[in-house]
Amino acid sequence: MKKIDESYVIKKYSEGSSTIQLAKELDTYPKKIERILKKNNQKIRTRSESQKLAIEQGRSKHPTEGMKRSEAEKIAISKGVEKAWQNMSEQDRETFSKNAKDRWDNIPDSKKREMQEKAGRALRMACLEGSKQEKFLQGKLQELGYEVVMHKKGLIEGNFEIDLLLPELNTIIEVDGPQHFLPYFGEAKLAETIKMDSIKNGLLVSRGFCVIRVKYLCKNMSKAVERKLWDVVSTEVEKVANKFPPKTKRFIEVEVS
Repeated sequence: MKKIDESYVIKKYSEGSSTIQLAKELDTYPKKIERILKKNNQKIRTRSESQKLAIEQGRSKHPTEGMKRSEAEKIAISKGVEKAWQNMSEQDRETFSKNAKDRWDNIPDSKKREMQEKAGRALRMACLEGSKQEKFLQGKLQELGYEVVMHKKGLIEGNFEIDLLLPELNTIIEVDGPQHFLPYFGEAKLAETIKMDSIKNGLLVSRGFCVIRVKYLCKNMSKAVERKLWDVVSTEVEKVANKFPPKTKRFIEVEVS
């Protein structure tokens, strides 16, 4: 078997060649190249580091480049992120947040500005639609004779604002627009939003409130959407009015799509 020049392997690997490239060039296999590198105390690149380098050198395309996710795919991803967050330990949450921040910090400033401008436009529209949703629910609930307090502050510790409060039912209704489950301001901001929503839910339930959280996945507020929104919210409000749920069932999630 032909002897491999180990100094050549180290030099080419440090210049960016992969173990697979070197193995093909030297007519051997990647594991042998890896053993040579380890024997000479060379740090082996992680899979993500190797992929990033391959993209930078033009040897590989970014896995999502040119792909456009549908709204359904985005929502499915966001649900997965939220579920994963809820099941994480405190240490894992800190690691997740740090990694998300690091990814955001590594994005070029020009790209960040572009993303933030786009996010700002989307968020302004979401806030406008959110206001429509809240006012619509307020009006419908008042028609049923309920007192409805909008944007209540100081109900729990922290700088939290409550979307809709029904005092006589001791019930909160939160309407979540897309900024609560899509990374308009980057993954780090989404992780922080999910974290704060989770804290808010926990504080409210621990103070004896029932929380109905609406995941609003529609792009606009048509009459058909109004009917869907009212159907899901009125159903849950009626259940609470008939029998206030026990503590383990005071967090209720509904979805309008």
